[in-house]
Amino acid sequence: MAYLETVRGKIYYEIHGDGAETLLILNGIMMSSSSWGPFVETLKEHTKVVLMDFYDQGKSTYLDGPYDQTLQVEAVKDVVAFLALKNFTLLGISYGGEIAMQFAAENSECLKQLILANTTDYTDLQLKAIGDNWVHAAETCDGGKFFKATIPTIYSRAFYEAHKEWLDAREVMFSNLFKKPWYDGFMRLVVSAETHDAREVLNQISVPTLIIGADGDLITPIDRQESLSKAIKNSELVVIKDCGHASMYEKPNAFFALVIGFMKFGGKTFTI
Repeated sequence: MAYLETVRGKIYYEIHGDGAETLLILNGIMMSSSSWGPFVETLKEHTKVVLMDFYDQGKSTYLDGPYDQTLQVEAVKDVVAFLALKNFTLLGISYGGEIAMQFAAENSECLKQLILANTTDYTDLQLKAIGDNWVHAAETCDGGKFFKATIPTIYSRAFYEAHKEWLDAREVMFSNLFKKPWYDGFMRLVVSAETHDAREVLNQISVPTLIIGADGDLITPIDRQESLSKAIKNSELVVIKDCGHASMYEKPNAFFALVIGFMKFGGKTFTI
């Protein structure tokens, strides 16, 4: 376990592998570094993997008051500076994608590539309403109620039909694992995303960018990834079929094939 001490508290991070290339991954809002555990062994065969938890997430410090996403962008900057990361690939999924695009707009010079998965250029009214519903459920500190209010919109219908036992186990896990400090941190993360709007700065992203969407994503629908693709020069949009918001869990083979393939070939020019 490794921590970076900052003026706001501790940022938890992990480093896996020692490849020449580096992939820094930013979590979705309900995730933590441990969420990537099933995939790390395969990923580190291709690249060094750096994981981190945002404030109010995983093993990082849980804060006392509200903040906006600037705080999490600063957390990424602190980790990048502390680990002296240069010419690396930044992957952000969902909330992590929002932070990743803001970081990339300000710091493209230290990046080699950017990957944005199941994310959005701004928080529209529908997404804010989804977040409000999640906050109301989190206020109960009831794992079952929270699960039923959040998870049905995250996974696709096909995944729900095929993975009932897995989902039932997740509901039990929510009830056993999540306590009031976790719910409080989750609510602060949700509120911090309410004012997310990167539309004015996306044109500052200059590195090759892969945008991963899913045709069954109800939280950040495919039109949001299309908007990102139009705004970010030198970007490519790939849509995973029959998949919901949690594409790395629902379609891991497709998701990581895109990630590793883009790390190897993204931005290259071929003469045909």
